[in-house]
Amino acid sequence: MEQQDQLFEKLREAIERYAPYADETRIRKAYDFAARRHENQKRKSGEPYIIHPVAVAELIAEIGLDTDAIVAALLHDCLEDTVTSYQEIASEFGEAVAQLVEGVTKLTRVEYSTLEEQQMENLRKMFLAMSKDIRVILIKICDRLHNMRTMQYQTPEKQRSKSMETMEIYAPLAHRLGMQKIKWELEDHALQYIDPESYRTIEAYLEAHKDEAEAFMAEIQSALEERLASVGITCTIYGRIKHIYSIYRKMQMQGKTIEELYDLYAFRVLVDSIPDCYNVLGHIHNLFTPVPGRFKDYISTPKPNMYQSLHTTVIGKRGIPFEVQIRTWDMHQTAEYGVAAHWKYKDGIQSNGNEKEFEWVRRLLESQQDTEAEDYIHSLKVDMFDDEVFVFTPRGKVISLPAGSTPIDFAYAIHSAVGNAMVGAKINNRIAGYDAVLKNGDIVEILTSKNAKGPSRDWLNICKSNQARIKIKQWYKKERREENIARGKISLEAELRRLGISPDVLRSEELRATVLKKLAFEELDELYAAIGYGGITAYKAVARIKDDLAKAEKSSEKPADQVLPLRLPEKPTSAKVFSNSGVIVEDISSCMVKFARCCTPVPGDDIVGFITKGFGVSVHRRDCPNAKGASDPTQAGRWVSVAWASTGTEAFATSLEIDAEDRDGLLLDVATVMTTLKIRVTELASRSLPDGKAVVSITFEVKSLDDLEAVRTKIRNLSGVVDVKRGHV
Repeated sequence: MEQQDQLFEKLREAIERYAPYADETRIRKAYDFAARRHENQKRKSGEPYIIHPVAVAELIAEIGLDTDAIVAALLHDCLEDTVTSYQEIASEFGEAVAQLVEGVTKLTRVEYSTLEEQQMENLRKMFLAMSKDIRVILIKICDRLHNMRTMQYQTPEKQRSKSMETMEIYAPLAHRLGMQKIKWELEDHALQYIDPESYRTIEAYLEAHKDEAEAFMAEIQSALEERLASVGITCTIYGRIKHIYSIYRKMQMQGKTIEELYDLYAFRVLVDSIPDCYNVLGHIHNLFTPVPGRFKDYISTPKPNMYQSLHTTVIGKRGIPFEVQIRTWDMHQTAEYGVAAHWKYKDGIQSNGNEKEFEWVRRLLESQQDTEAEDYIHSLKVDMFDDEVFVFTPRGKVISLPAGSTPIDFAYAIHSAVGNAMVGAKINNRIAGYDAVLKNGDIVEILTSKNAKGPSRDWLNICKSNQARIKIKQWYKKERREENIARGKISLEAELRRLGISPDVLRSEELRATVLKKLAFEELDELYAAIGYGGITAYKAVARIKDDLAKAEKSSEKPADQVLPLRLPEKPTSAKVFSNSGVIVEDISSCMVKFARCCTPVPGDDIVGFITKGFGVSVHRRDCPNAKGASDPTQAGRWVSVAWASTGTEAFATSLEIDAEDRDGLLLDVATVMTTLKIRVTELASRSLPDGKAVVSITFEVKSLDDLEAVRTKIRNLSGVVDVKRGHV
């Protein structure tokens, strides 16, 4: 009992110091409740479990949250680790507290097929609760911080997995919420287990050079204080050595050892007003030499997490560069505690979740739609955790995007309708490509047209933000449903055949209902459509249901667990169907088809099809190096049987590459051959090589392999021609 009283006294002191407005009676009641429920539980360290909830509650009090948040922190593990029910917490402590505890609780009772899927669902649940009440994520971050502080008691495997999750999810979340102090500590603890050798090396170096660093910082601080006092500026200045993970990241990015890094030091100047910030900046630049390109004004253009400050890097008399951050006291509170510094609950005003600064939370929720687990986790890191780039609309509005974003990302950040109608872009009043990388300060204008055909599937590979990617997929899902169903059906059936399972197995209504329920689709066409627009791959869909399919085929001649060798599909025995594209795909004549540019097949070539994510089936020559991708088990199901249609008079683009001795008239002779054979040439070019050789590239149209061979034969007979190879368009 004495230990419990000591624990609560420590919590009470934190509350008195940081959250004096909190209701101590309710907090004591929650503490006693949690202590009873966790009474017989121990942590890995052997200590009573109640130590953990109390530590989390102390952190919540330190960042200045309200009574409900502190109570929820004390109870945050009750639903997951004890027999306590949601209704019990709601009855004892109120609905708001119960919702906070529920939001923090993981989905431990739900089974998932992969760890990524479980992680996605847990994150999605957390973000959903967070969009309604931001305190959910603040409690979760404090929970993770205390767990990282006591990670030494876990197994090495647990240490590494939790540290990776912390580095990839929770530290960047703290950054996005503006909680820099907690972010730094999370990163340092995580690095300690992810790369312990590097952590110890940096730690030992800093300890060995501690006296030297303190002397340098004292010298700089004294110079700054003396100058600013002489001009009557009231301020507080303090210096620090950058935290271990920050140094580690610089070493990795710059490929340097710690001895080769110079900008290890940072100073903060805290003043009373914004004009003082700019005044201080002028004096610092007068006192020390500024490093060009290292000044950033986050006061006039705040970061999305509300961070404001002036940053500059200067060089002192010793030739050592150091960073100076200049901000007001209010800005400093925001920089240290982020969203908590502006918390509304202190005044009893409940957030409605619509604050502009939390728009990114809703974007994260939107991004989970039609997305597979690992894609979601990846895009989550890109959208939420990458460095930002700030660009402007022509009217001067600031748009924040992930670093590396393109005009496509900008268009969809404005509005999905702008992105869907986009036909071009201007950057700083100059026409730019869709794949142009935006830089800080760029003025971007999106060119639109009412006659635009909509986004290209290529944009999915160009855009950087998940917001843009999701909106493009949503457009294809809505506008190209029939095409998606056809493509998805071909892809799914090909994957089934690869595993030796007949697609006819899905004709069973009972089995169809089972697999659709397992894959969370209402109808088979919905599954086909999802595969068609990229919401799920055929490979993963079949992987989730193959056990059910195997059971259904037990009585058939070909067992479902018989895996066929990984090879290209056999060529169909006949193809007596007319096709507008000139190619029959798996006996389907209306499938969208394109001809691969890597090998430019023409009628008569032995061919095979590959189901692409953007243009239906891509037709390759069977001897094309890219057709060897069928040996990849994740791609093999996308290779399908194709054959040339028996009729059709369409001309097909192909190309040849001619190696020859460089001579006058070579290009004219090639052109003469094409004219004589009445072949339509679309491109003809040559280049001379240093060794007296020349390469001629020619693109033209033929109706069959015979036509192509006739061209090759004629060109081979030209004077000086060494070789004539199939090229690409």
